[in-house]
Amino acid sequence: MRSFYFMLLLSCYFRGYCQPASDTIRISLGQVVTMAKERSIASRQAATVKETKYWQWRTYRSNYQPQLSLTGTLPGYSKTFTQVLQPNGTIQFQPIHNDNSSLNLSFSQSIAATGGSIYGTTQLQRFDDFDRKNTLYNGVPYGIGYSQPLWQFNALKWDKKIEPLKFTESKQAYIESMEQVSIIASGYFFDLLLAQVNLQVAETNLTNTQNIQRIANEKLDLGKISKNEILQLQLEQLKARKAVGMAKRDMQIATLNLRSYTGLTGADKIALELPAAIIDMNVATDKVLTEAYANRSDAIAFVRRIAEAKRDVAKARGDNGLNAVLTANLGYSKSAQTIEKVYQNPQDQQLVQLNFVIPVLDWGRSRSRTRTAQANQQLTEYTVEQDKQIFVQQIVTQVTLFNMMRDQVVLAAEADSIASEKYQIAKDRYVLGNLSVTDLSIAFTEKDQAKRDYISALRDFWGAYYQLRYLSLYDFEKNEKIMYK
Repeated sequence: MRSFYFMLLLSCYFRGYCQPASDTIRISLGQVVTMAKERSIASRQAATVKETKYWQWRTYRSNYQPQLSLTGTLPGYSKTFTQVLQPNGTIQFQPIHNDNSSLNLSFSQSIAATGGSIYGTTQLQRFDDFDRKNTLYNGVPYGIGYSQPLWQFNALKWDKKIEPLKFTESKQAYIESMEQVSIIASGYFFDLLLAQVNLQVAETNLTNTQNIQRIANEKLDLGKISKNEILQLQLEQLKARKAVGMAKRDMQIATLNLRSYTGLTGADKIALELPAAIIDMNVATDKVLTEAYANRSDAIAFVRRIAEAKRDVAKARGDNGLNAVLTANLGYSKSAQTIEKVYQNPQDQQLVQLNFVIPVLDWGRSRSRTRTAQANQQLTEYTVEQDKQIFVQQIVTQVTLFNMMRDQVVLAAEADSIASEKYQIAKDRYVLGNLSVTDLSIAFTEKDQAKRDYISALRDFWGAYYQLRYLSLYDFEKNEKIMYK
């Protein structure tokens, strides 16, 4: 109850400091974070990266869909001389004047399970010999075939395991980027809040110092204080004037930084609302770890990195030893002097062939590639295991820090209230003449430092809050996962 009283007292105190004029806009921490997510360059960059990853995902998906293409040479006109080998072994250059045009409509479908592909085609070719006034057609009404790599690396099979992980990882990385924007925006918010408080404190201190000095001058005339105390107060007044100038400079810089990052336009002055010091949420380490492993892109990357290492081993093995491709197709074809006759009673055609490469002597290169990939896989597994430990350690540390910062805010609020009350008592005692100027200066310094410490405690608390959201991608206030469109 006492802590709540201190929070209420400080909130009213700072509202008095930050009371906006007619040309001043009041902004809360939540509004600053929202503006940064909507307008900042960092948020637009994150959205662009997300869109790029989406189209990469669409490209991957298209590899498993039927592909239909039309190719051709139209026209294929040629008028030139070409070399012709004669029966006696000599070469003569003969004139040619022809057009050799062709069209080919084909489709193909990859089969991820085997790495092979099935394909079909229909072709038509026309040859015009202008010198001899001759036209000839050649066509394949239809043909179908299948090509199957043997003992080779199946990229489609491994992509089917890895690419979905990469796409999911990119979506979670986008959410992390937006939460990172929140962290940075909150930092700029507290930079400006501290600058505004410092300015208000400096101006108040200057006013108080001037009032005290007027009283001290009266005491000096009455012979109640020494000239040394007057000089000390004059020094304090000079310090106060200097503090006001520095505070104004710092506030202008902080305001510019906040405007630039959040995209806030307009000439209105900014008055920041003091954020709450207490959040109604429970944070348990086990819950944060569970959500982090379910939501973070790093957790997905752990699985992806291991899968990629295994893929590299499979590729090294598949690229070594016997590499063969079995191709088979059948269909119909015919040559004729008109298009109609090409499609009348075409003759069947078949093709079966096996192309292979067998390394006879490679001086251990194939074995070395495989062993290198296996060593890299083992290294990746060790690295991932270490990254998992760091992952857990970061979360445990952040939960502890958040709970600690929550208590520190309460303590800082109490200290600020006590220091303010102590300064008021010291000022009254000095006016009555039973306190030295040195003790007044000490109370003066303690009051200012306590106020700054409270703002710093608030900054640490909210920074820990947004960092906790970033590490778990979970909203503990609403008890739901953080999602963005």
